[in-house]
Amino acid sequence: MTEELKEIGLDIGHRRVGRLMRQNGISVVRTRKHKVTTDSNHKFNIAPNLLDRDFVAESPNQKWAGDISYVWTGEGWLYLAVILDLHSRRVIGWAVSNRMKRDLAIRALNISIAFCSPPKGCVHHTDRGSQYCSHDYQKILRQHGFTVSMSGKGNCYDNAAPSRQHALHAPAGQWSRRSSKPSRLN
Repeated sequence: MTEELKEIGLDIGHRRVGRLMRQNGISVVRTRKHKVTTDSNHKFNIAPNLLDRDFVAESPNQKWAGDISYVWTGEGWLYLAVILDLHSRRVIGWAVSNRMKRDLAIRALNISIAFCSPPKGCVHHTDRGSQYCSHDYQKILRQHGFTVSMSGKGNCYDNAAPSRQHALHAPAGQWSRRSSKPSRLN
C-alpha cells in the first residue's frame, strides 16, 4: 500500500502506513498459490507459432495476443481473459469469470473485434490452451479472417507479451478492510 500511496504523490513511510492500516482494520491479503491456466492436453488442432516471439507491430490491428490470468478474491478465484494489440500494448478486450471455460476467452475476443474491427490477416497469438483451440473460438477467428498463431509447447516465453501485461497490473499483495460481509475483490 505504501508504494500505491507514493505513486499518487504522498510522501509516506511504510511504518506509518502499517500503523494507520492497523488502526483502521485494514490488512494485507497475500495472493494465493500458483494456478495453472493452460490446459494443452486436448485433442483440438494446434496452430504453428507464426509470431516467434516477435512482439512488435508497426501498426494497430496487425498483431494481437491473448492470455488468461487469475486473481484471488475473498470468494475464490476469478479468471481474467485479455486481448492485447501488440502495437500499443493496450488491452483491447477483456472478460472476467469465476470459471475458466471457452466462453470467457470468446467474450474477450468478441469485445476486441467489436472495439477494433481488425482487418483480414491480423495475427492472433495465444497459448495452446483448450479455450483458444476450441472449435467455437477458432470459428470466430476464421469468420473474421485472423491468421492464427500459438505458442510452442511448454514455452512460456512464446506468450510473454500478455503474460507480462498481467504481471504489470497484478498487485503483490491486495489490501482490504475487515468486514463481516464478503466483498467481490478483497
